[in-house]
Amino acid sequence: MRILVTNDDGIYSPGLLALAKAAAQFGDVRVVAPDVEQSSMGHAITASRPLSFKKTTLGDFQAHRVNGTPADCVALGAYNWEKVDVVLSGINLGPNLGNSVWHSGTLAAAKQAALLGLRGVALSTPAGRTEPAFDVLAPYVHRVLECLLLQAPWLKLVNVNFPRQPRGLMWTRQSVRQYDGDVVPGEDPMGRKHFWLTVRPIEASDEGTDRWAVKDGWVSLTPLELDLTDHEALARVQAERPLG
Repeated sequence: MRILVTNDDGIYSPGLLALAKAAAQFGDVRVVAPDVEQSSMGHAITASRPLSFKKTTLGDFQAHRVNGTPADCVALGAYNWEKVDVVLSGINLGPNLGNSVWHSGTLAAAKQAALLGLRGVALSTPAGRTEPAFDVLAPYVHRVLECLLLQAPWLKLVNVNFPRQPRGLMWTRQSVRQYDGDVVPGEDPMGRKHFWLTVRPIEASDEGTDRWAVKDGWVSLTPLELDLTDHEALARVQAERPLG
């Protein structure tokens, strides 16, 4: 099995190396990742300038760094290494739950894989003042990869989130709840104004969702699809307001 590993935190993120080591137990691994952090980049594609593809050192793995987005990395990785079977993106330093699926660079890499006809898996875990304990997560990462790569290879796009201290695995759905968008003003050391854009949830997460599972200590595995069509709304409007 040919496994392409990438992320949005950059080529030197500890989560990237942890994922590459875990993936190496299941196949041949190559790493292609951004040369700098690309968090919250979403599914941006670089179309206005050429991209570089440079060899770099990452443990025992053949790796390349790209001056582009996570989606760029998947496109170049798949182009330069034929017959890739699956793309693994992560392990992201920070969760990708609920509405963050829309802007996550980690998810974008997995979605780009699906757009190319490959399997894509995004993996994330909370990060605070210290790095995640990847040694604690390791057996659960192995279980997740065993499940998705060997036992359920027909799943084309999956979002995985690890709590800090997992107690098991759970299939979940995406949490879709309301948020308040907050603008937090501040000043830099020179006294110039700057602003942080952030959000805070204003609704509790429902049981069975990714947010609920991770909060309760479960590793959340959420199958996703690329089709954004609201099929229920489409059927209703076709019946009630036919066009012609």
